[in-house]
Amino acid sequence: MIPRITLAAASLATVASAAQPGAPAPVAAPMRDLEWGQINFLHTTDIHGWLGGHLQEPQYSADYGDYISFTEHMRRKADEKGVDLLVIDTGDRIEGNGLYDASDPKGKYTYDIYREQTIDALCTGNHELYQPSTVDREHNTTVPNFKHSYVASNLDYIEPETGNQIPQAQRYLKLKTKNQGYNVVVLGFIFNFDRNANNSVVQPVEEAMKEDWFQSAIREKPDLFLVAGHVGLRMKEFEQIFKVIRDQNWYTPIAFLGGHAHVRDARKFDDNAFALASGRYFETIGWLSVDGIKKKNGGGGQVEAEAAVTFRRKYIDNNLFGLRYHTGLNETTFPTEHGRNVSAAIAAGRKALQLDSSFGCAPQDLWMSRAPYPDPSSIFSWLETQVLPATLTNAERKDVPRLAILNTGAVRFDIFRGPFTKDSTFLISPFVSQFNYIPDVPYAVAGKVIGLLNSGGAVFGAGALDTKYLTIPEQVAPSPFRAASTAAEEEEDALSLVYMDDDDAAAQQPLSSGSNIYGNDPELIGGYTTKDDLGSDGDDAVHSPLTFYAVPNCIQSQIGFAPPPPDGQPAPPDPATVDLVFVDYVQPWVLTALKFSGGDYAADDVKLYANGTLTDHIAAWVKANWKKDC
Repeated sequence: MIPRITLAAASLATVASAAQPGAPAPVAAPMRDLEWGQINFLHTTDIHGWLGGHLQEPQYSADYGDYISFTEHMRRKADEKGVDLLVIDTGDRIEGNGLYDASDPKGKYTYDIYREQTIDALCTGNHELYQPSTVDREHNTTVPNFKHSYVASNLDYIEPETGNQIPQAQRYLKLKTKNQGYNVVVLGFIFNFDRNANNSVVQPVEEAMKEDWFQSAIREKPDLFLVAGHVGLRMKEFEQIFKVIRDQNWYTPIAFLGGHAHVRDARKFDDNAFALASGRYFETIGWLSVDGIKKKNGGGGQVEAEAAVTFRRKYIDNNLFGLRYHTGLNETTFPTEHGRNVSAAIAAGRKALQLDSSFGCAPQDLWMSRAPYPDPSSIFSWLETQVLPATLTNAERKDVPRLAILNTGAVRFDIFRGPFTKDSTFLISPFVSQFNYIPDVPYAVAGKVIGLLNSGGAVFGAGALDTKYLTIPEQVAPSPFRAASTAAEEEEDALSLVYMDDDDAAAQQPLSSGSNIYGNDPELIGGYTTKDDLGSDGDDAVHSPLTFYAVPNCIQSQIGFAPPPPDGQPAPPDPATVDLVFVDYVQPWVLTALKFSGGDYAADDVKLYANGTLTDHIAAWVKANWKKDC
């Protein structure tokens, strides 16, 4: 059945502001209804601390208090319909927003805010595992906060007192749904992550599935398997899990809820197995409904082959207009007391951390992937040509030419024209990585590194040093739904939404090639126009499409080189040697590339080049170069 598309009467009228002070009012849009099933899921993933919502983007401006109000109303609606609703989160709750990153200790406010939501199942993301301190806080705070719903199927914790390796949480969860009484077995995986801190252990998925507990879990004969995973839908781990469960349970429905790739996506494994990924940064609330589930016989027998189920999905824009639309409520009736209290706690945390204090006024938008690279509107061009040359200096070696390498995955968000705040610095790059260097590398060797990092291939292999781990998450595990447009075709069809690269593309394209698909109705706001295995009607709000471009794995700044000569004059000679500077995350790849280029360097040759993170360098440049007030 094709869902009804409803256009609200006041189509471009704005509705009241979201709960956070200063949040922009969302713009009304044509809406697609949610379709309910017997079991329904609300799904978040890769929130990365954005609990206050997006304060510069109206279509994602609701906060976590609004989400709590929404889930409370949706649970009530489920009870009225006699169906079930489960709320799921699949990790990467931390790192990427000042509300988490600016506090000391990190997460001082966010752990308590997350605790306010009733979550039926949740798992760990890789960002919970990079630092020993975050591993400790996840184990000692989040796991107890959600002790009955936290699932860690392939993750262990190393106890500091004893050195014992113990499960991070329960390996799997059995639950019976409230209204329909379905039996559900819940698994909670993380992909085969190998850069975790040494107080955690990630067991490869294929090894975890050989364990006795897993073999018992897949023989429980539930009415539905739920696999909650911090795994991209197009990554091998979900394929492996699907195959093993399906080999044992031929027809049992399997719902996968994934993340990590920062995209809206849906994947069909077979008629009874379906996966949903719900974007990034609290832009999206995922909706998955499952209908046609047949309860197993009392003896736990197999369901008949013909009993196929129906999966339906929607990607809900996280703003108050849409949340009120889906609940049938208004400005007065939508916020619950609990939700308002959580919104107030978020506002208090932001105020205490002074996240709205301005470092300067951005004179233009700077995009990660909504502008080509290189381009004056590319944030990577800005970093390469302005920020790094001006701020990346070692006083003792300031006169030595240097090549500075930064991976694009170190940048997490765009810069919008207007106030550049303390919060903005963490939105762009929350990481604690510093800049290292190898001194006096022959230029003939150092100059080859950037090309190798961006071309990848057999030099690095397909394991831990696969160069896809250097780039932005959206390009790590791309969907097959990508247009074959070239840049020239893009000029002719400005509505094409596509990563402009045939090899590293991600999955969006427009609903219509016309500029206004509703004839005389008002102009649509730009946003996601997702295509997935179920088609192109997944976004709950109808948007005009945006264009996205592929970005390289890494960028490089040439600093301290002789300036280019006047026209007609010969170019100056290249320096004999340079300092090769790089953000410390990329060190394993840099050392490998140097070996392939003819340099014999090891970790002992690497030194600290400059104190401060990329976040610090950006903030310093903004203070020095952009006027303070807008």
